[in-house]
Amino acid sequence: MTGAEAIARIVTDACERNAASTREAAGRILGALRAGGLVRPAGAGHSLATVLELFFRAGGLAGVRPMWHPRVLPLQGAAASTAAEREPGLGRSVAEQADIAPEDVVLVVSTSGINPYPVEIAQVARERGATVLALTSVAASTAATPRAGVRLLELADVVLDTGAPPGDVTWPQDAPVTAAASSLAATALWLRVQQEIVAADPEVELWRSANVEGNDALNRDVAARWAARIPEL
Repeated sequence: MTGAEAIARIVTDACERNAASTREAAGRILGALRAGGLVRPAGAGHSLATVLELFFRAGGLAGVRPMWHPRVLPLQGAAASTAAEREPGLGRSVAEQADIAPEDVVLVVSTSGINPYPVEIAQVARERGATVLALTSVAASTAATPRAGVRLLELADVVLDTGAPPGDVTWPQDAPVTAAASSLAATALWLRVQQEIVAADPEVELWRSANVEGNDALNRDVAARWAARIPEL
């Protein structure tokens, strides 16, 4: 298998493995949006890349409000962001200040799903009665010792499994040292969820690319409808 084929396999395997879960996640999100809820993505470190894929993205859902803290962003200090994700109380503080509603869907992204930050966000979401989706790796999570006493996947209503191996790297195949699978698989799974959502409801409100003529006005209209509930816009 070539390197390119191995990359394609990561995506194909993730989508095939999660066919039922992506449909269920899409149904839960559509139900939430129809009930007046929001999609609330959260993650730390490189999982924030997936959070960004959900928010204010061309072709992305309008009803998305992220949860995050500057301390878990690697650009604020890489080693410090790792330490912050392991710090008890930070995730709970972020979630408690996020106004999570029972009709919301909270999508927590974490490859290992063992650190306090993502686990506490999922715990608060459950306490508030919200639906919890976990975008995680079952293999990586079950191979690691939970630092928060419980794993993210154990708190989720729906688990989207990236299939990333322990350590995340996938190449070369006989002794992998590079080509982390988690971000690629997570993005692919979220794209599948969006495809399922649009297939079920073609009228669901989406953002358009700001670099296509005429879309600025369309996006302003969308933003006006959501700005009161999504201050980050």
